[in-house]
Amino acid sequence: MNDIKQFNSASWFNESHSNGVELGLKELLFYKSKAHLLSLKPRGKVKSAQSGQYLAPHKGRGMEFAEVRQYQYGDDIRAIDWRVTARTGEAHTKLFQEEKERPVFVFCDFSSSMLFGSKLLLKSVLAAHLGILVSWAACQRGDRVGGVVFNDSNHHELKPIARDRGVLALAHQFCALHEQALIQKETHSSGDRFNENLKRLVHLAKPGSLIYLISDFTELNDESFKLLERAARHNEVIGCMVSDPFEHHLPEYSQAIEVSAGEQNWTLPLMDKQFRDKFSQNASDFFNRRLALLKRSGMSLKKYDASLPIELQIMRG
Repeated sequence: MNDIKQFNSASWFNESHSNGVELGLKELLFYKSKAHLLSLKPRGKVKSAQSGQYLAPHKGRGMEFAEVRQYQYGDDIRAIDWRVTARTGEAHTKLFQEEKERPVFVFCDFSSSMLFGSKLLLKSVLAAHLGILVSWAACQRGDRVGGVVFNDSNHHELKPIARDRGVLALAHQFCALHEQALIQKETHSSGDRFNENLKRLVHLAKPGSLIYLISDFTELNDESFKLLERAARHNEVIGCMVSDPFEHHLPEYSQAIEVSAGEQNWTLPLMDKQFRDKFSQNASDFFNRRLALLKRSGMSLKKYDASLPIELQIMRG
């Protein structure tokens, strides 16, 4: 928390090679040193028994703690958990299972609604920082990295690739598609881009994968939730909702201002307290409804704020 209070944006921009609007390879390489901040350990045993699952009794890369149970005849006495044994008065054994590589997929949204930011970063830039941090963390664990990244007019699919090569391939696509999004931000979006790319991801990800969905989730409909449920049925899916403080609460100001996100424009009378209060209430209702629907689809959900570096938000927990 002290790191957040002492945060200096000018110093951070210099250190991270970021300007908050454009996206460059240097700032994505900066996050390699931050990979230790993010744990990609699975929530539990995976649901499917197909090859490709993360924890399995074969094809292992190492041993991972699974659970503690009462000691049974034949258990290795070296695995006795003495703390639990002392606390319960009965012998308990630690169980381990072999850890197996699983693909990690990053779904990164650079559509027009993400090209907005009122303080530190565009939402799209924060999304890229989070996506690349996930990728470096996966690489550090020895997992392959793939993904789908898209803007309003283009997309790129990347099949899982091992080691730094997979992360760098994704980083280059982040930079290319983000630059294109900024140049073409006035261009009208063609079709249902979110669902089209979600279908691509569902097809690409084999059962047992870890999927990070990074978006503001503004373009959701019934088909979106069906696709999300389908993805969560056989994979661990973590939804990362990116928003900007301006989308929740409007600041007080002496006159009306014009704001834009992509091709959308609004006039906001910031001098009107009743308008600001009404905006905050409507925004709260909208975000809460969206969060409830996303949770119902079976994914874990995390919220991120474009006014702070992603590493500080993860350290805050």
